[in-house]
Parts: sequence; C-alpha cells; structure tokens
Amino acid sequence: MRNHFPPPAPCRARLLCVAGMCLALLAGCGKQPAPRQVSGGDPAQGQRLMAQYQCTACHAIPEVPGAAGNAGPPLELFGRRSYIAGGIPNTPQQLTRWLDNPQAVKPGTAMPDLGVSPEEARHMAAYLLTLR
Repeated sequence: MRNHFPPPAPCRARLLCVAGMCLALLAGCGKQPAPRQVSGGDPAQGQRLMAQYQCTACHAIPEVPGAAGNAGPPLELFGRRSYIAGGIPNTPQQLTRWLDNPQAVKPGTAMPDLGVSPEEARHMAAYLLTLR
C-alpha cells in the first residue's frame, strides 16, 4: 500500500530546487549569443567595404552584391565560427588584424593583403561578426 502523506520538507525543497534549475536551463535554450562587438566598427559600412574591396571575387557573402566567389570559403554564419583561417581564434581583435594584414597574421595564407586601413578592417570585422 502506498503512503499518501506529503514528502518531508527537505525532500520537497530539493524537488523545488531541481525544478528551478531545470527551468533556468530551459530559459536559455534556442537563444543565440549576441554578436561580438568591434570597438569603432560599423557593420553597415563594413558590408559596403566588402563589396568595394571585391571580397566577393573569392567569397560568397550574404547581402553583398555579386558575392558568388568560391575560391575562398563562404562567409555565411562567419560570426559563429571559432577560428579564422583554420586556427586563429575568431575574436574582434584577431579578425581586425587578419583583415588589415592577413600575411602578417598567417604567413603564406592564400588570403591576399587588400590594402584596407585599420579603420576599414574594424568596419569589415563588425559586419562579418554579425553573420550568425
């Protein structure tokens, strides 16, 4: 025969604690982290610069006109990537350095130095990190 009395207080408190933790974990499900910010970077200007510097010749890039290149990797969802060029941590600072002078960051890389200024590199990095 089953006991129909409520569980003792410590057991009830433990159940409430477990239920609260489950709810807290579920609250974060399906949410993506906010895009990383680039200090001094304007994503809209970065998108225009991607077209101006003809990054589209090598990369498929969302929302950039004529972006059908396939010599380099597609840049869709770039902001979710952990690494740049297969081994450089994808942080705002590293991405800005990479766009400014890829050969200095990874000598021998196929990515050419396009002659972008550090300011332009910040804008371009800001745009790329919004691609999630």
